[in-house]
Amino acid sequence: MPFQRKKPAAIGIKALFPGFIAPALARSIDRVPSGERWIHEIKFDGYRVQVHLANEEVKIYTCRGHDWTKRFKKIANDAWHISAASAIIDGEVVVPSPSGGTDFSVLQNELRGSSTKIVLVAFDLLFLNGRDLRKRPLIERKAALKNLVAGTDIQFSESFEVNGPEMFAHTCKLGLEGVVSKVRDSAYPTGARSRDGVKKTCAQRETLTIAGFALYGNKWDGIYVGRRKGDELIYAGKVDHGVDKASAADLRKRLTPLIRKTQPYTKRIAHRAIWAEPEVMAEIEYRAKSAEGKVRHPFFRGVREDL
Repeated sequence: MPFQRKKPAAIGIKALFPGFIAPALARSIDRVPSGERWIHEIKFDGYRVQVHLANEEVKIYTCRGHDWTKRFKKIANDAWHISAASAIIDGEVVVPSPSGGTDFSVLQNELRGSSTKIVLVAFDLLFLNGRDLRKRPLIERKAALKNLVAGTDIQFSESFEVNGPEMFAHTCKLGLEGVVSKVRDSAYPTGARSRDGVKKTCAQRETLTIAGFALYGNKWDGIYVGRRKGDELIYAGKVDHGVDKASAADLRKRLTPLIRKTQPYTKRIAHRAIWAEPEVMAEIEYRAKSAEGKVRHPFFRGVREDL
């Protein structure tokens, strides 16, 4: 029997259900902002998703608009218990750790099977019961979202009205990923990196292209990554930390069909490797970059399939 959906008090502009909405993207910054106009949230380490509830059906989309409902079946089941006729929720799929943090590599391992540990952390509400909320102030949208997901297994991303730099320092001390700061009365910006939303991570993160891999005998010995600049692929370093046996097997399975004879880099490098077509993307964590853009102390966090 379908879940009975109730209609909370209406806010926003009456509108047709818009379908997938290009997500707002936070800009990376060097210092977390302070001041009363800003509110701050914990940055989570997972897959950005958009949850659609319409016509008694739940759909889960990646940040590029790919339908991953089957892959995120647990999230779809959790969202089914939201009491609304229609809704669009912006959030992040994560695997919580006992310390309160999240880990992208753990999420990747979970998604290789039928995961029961994944959770949706919801941080914005774009559409509700036939009304577009994107022009309403952020704090109003979040208040409506908090009421909407109360009593479900969906987690609400709380906002903190505190000193931004102090929150960032505390966040890093706890081993969390970072902080996202947003202007409290801002509208939802679509499809661009807005000045109303900024982020800072405790360690630097970047999505890089895998250009090849190395073996020592038959043992895994790391990946070679590159950074795209227009049509060029520029060498960004070798990553040989963070790959366990399961990840190494998965990478070999993905890269073996893509093996090519020549380097995919625009400018050749003096390294021997098993080169691959630059189609697989990897999330890389690192501490700094050299003047040439090479990542220092890099750590493999997982393959990005949602891009």
